[in-house]
Amino acid sequence: MSYHKAEFLIATVARLLDDPMVRHVAVGAASPIPGAAALLTQAMTNGRLRVSIIHGDANNPFTDGGRELFDAAGQGRIDAFFLGGVQIDGRANINLVGTGTYPQSERRFAGSFGSAHMYFVIPKVILFRPEHTRRVFVEAVDFISAPGISTPDVYRPGGPKALVTELCLMTFHPKIARFRLETIHPGHTLEEILDNTGFEFDIPDDIPTSAEPTQTELTLLRTRISREIAKTYPVFAGQVFGADTAA
Repeated sequence: MSYHKAEFLIATVARLLDDPMVRHVAVGAASPIPGAAALLTQAMTNGRLRVSIIHGDANNPFTDGGRELFDAAGQGRIDAFFLGGVQIDGRANINLVGTGTYPQSERRFAGSFGSAHMYFVIPKVILFRPEHTRRVFVEAVDFISAPGISTPDVYRPGGPKALVTELCLMTFHPKIARFRLETIHPGHTLEEILDNTGFEFDIPDDIPTSAEPTQTELTLLRTRISREIAKTYPVFAGQVFGADTAA
């Protein structure tokens, strides 16, 4: 069946949220694919999942911006969240500050904001970075905005559980501080992933192909979810689902 690349990533992320331990997922700003995935999971589970998209008004329950979001996370009221980074390394450290030797960074970016706090307190953090290149996936990040693991004496109920890119799905195992390749997306190869990843990761003997979106998922995406996500991300909805949706 034919589908947009974004629809494939939405469905892939949505399956990670279909977890009985995930009752409330929050999605940060500028995250249309995770946002659509959360709404798709909500629809597929008959509304079991509560979705908060911290952008716009349509699915945003917070009236005090980041402070209210961080309070909810610290109180254990958010079960899943998404983080990305300019760089991500094999220990799941993320860099949102800049590249080069800090503080004389070659390039500076928006900064960490609440990433370190969220990384520590939310049980299921999904790393989402569509671009899969050695520029992003490095041996060691230039600056640790938020660490992937902590020493045993640090209370840390949260942390990274999975990584979704344009090439594959990986899981992260904090006890050994290492990623494991789980599935390879259709049309891509292990050699392509190895060539574009700057850190080592575990490779199983048998690597499945990532599941494609089902007809049910695509129908929901192109009707109910497209209309809902267009309220928050009209340009994205127009590009992926058609111009009329974004109007």
